[in-house]
Amino acid sequence: MQTIGSAIITNTWWPLARCPPSTLSSYCLRTKLNFSTSSAKVSRSYIDEECDDFLPWLEKKARMQISSVLSIGKCSYGRALYASKRIRAGDCILRVPYSVQLAPDNLPPQIYSLFGDEVSNIAKVAVLLLHEQKMGQKSEWAPYISRLPQPSEMHSTLIWSDDELEMIRKSGLYLETIKQRNHIEKQFMAIKPALDQFPQCFGDVSLTDFAYAHALVTSRAWESSRGVSMIPFADFINHDGTSKACLMSDEGKKLSLVIAELDYNPGDQVLIRYGKVSNAILLLDFGFTLPYNIYDQVQVELDIPPHDHLNWTKLELLQRFCAPAIKDVNEFSSSEKVFTIKEVKFSCKKGRGIPQSFRAFARVLCSNAQELSDLESEATQSDGRLARSPLKNTSREIEAHELMLSKLTQLSKEYGASIKSLGSSTSQHLIGKLGLRRQMVHDLLTGELRVLTSACAWLKKYCATLLG
Repeated sequence: MQTIGSAIITNTWWPLARCPPSTLSSYCLRTKLNFSTSSAKVSRSYIDEECDDFLPWLEKKARMQISSVLSIGKCSYGRALYASKRIRAGDCILRVPYSVQLAPDNLPPQIYSLFGDEVSNIAKVAVLLLHEQKMGQKSEWAPYISRLPQPSEMHSTLIWSDDELEMIRKSGLYLETIKQRNHIEKQFMAIKPALDQFPQCFGDVSLTDFAYAHALVTSRAWESSRGVSMIPFADFINHDGTSKACLMSDEGKKLSLVIAELDYNPGDQVLIRYGKVSNAILLLDFGFTLPYNIYDQVQVELDIPPHDHLNWTKLELLQRFCAPAIKDVNEFSSSEKVFTIKEVKFSCKKGRGIPQSFRAFARVLCSNAQELSDLESEATQSDGRLARSPLKNTSREIEAHELMLSKLTQLSKEYGASIKSLGSSTSQHLIGKLGLRRQMVHDLLTGELRVLTSACAWLKKYCATLLG
């Protein structure tokens, strides 16, 4: 086994995004479920005999060895990669050349040329999958295509029923799922005329067919300098939120690779980290959650009350000095009224996890006309950041933070009610697909409630300190 140093790595792979046009954001790899955050040692029974011929086929196609130390196996939640030999930390455990990765440029030129800029790279690779699926065993990618998960094995919220989506209505994931569904439908309308010109290549493709192919891409592909690529064999590897190992690329040698972070014994499942992502992203893009996800976060919306006689003054001030709407690389799109709360450590004096923009918004909401004028002057004369420092009027500062506390406390109660409505996470009725999805919702909501609870605890402590 050759050990490869980081010096050869010219570019790490950027994990693929969710749907919004021209925006690449979320970490994508698979729909296989793995709730473990440690390598599970198992017997030789882990081997997936249905995949015995997969690696030899891929290595023959690639004309090089992909891996000599990994085998495809089964875990409780689908396929996975296991160490077949002793692996040392620092070993390069797999290499997949660009030549055997599926990307937009694999589309037949006569089809690719029909797509305009409004068609995303994700959609183009989805069309490629539809084309190869239509070819069946005649496809050069048949051994790979045939091993992709079926719709019944996928659990992204994008394919949930309306009743199932009601379980996550309190979470920001609900609206994001609706938004992504709308985007997929728009992408389908953009590509359908082109598909209709090649019935022999695609047949009669429905929105459901396209949505399934789209979900396969968003759950299994990466974004790199080559574009969106699906990487056979590498996409059998499961997620560990605490791992530092990831998929990387060597642009000089035109291949993707993974370097082991840990020592592995034969039979250990090998894991990497898809990214520092919340359960909301994991559930939307990959169709799984973690029982305890340290990257969970909550989106909170705060509005200026319409009856506030300074409504327009405050709104104008916030629009002038607050940053424009942004999209975090790991999270959902946001506006100047939506704030992302992360877990707050109780010992943290600065309340890290509660955005300064959220505190600034609350301070503006609680200020009178003279105080607004003072905040404006202060921002203009300094770095342009509005109300990012504690208000000089202690009573106002407490009022602002009690406003945030009230909002988060109410949300916490609503989350608690939603969790209670799911029933016990150990109930016997939690079996099958619905049971699995209920458990995922439980993981999602309890994680977000934990974040809210931590923020409430810190805000209480902060207000108590000011009062003291």
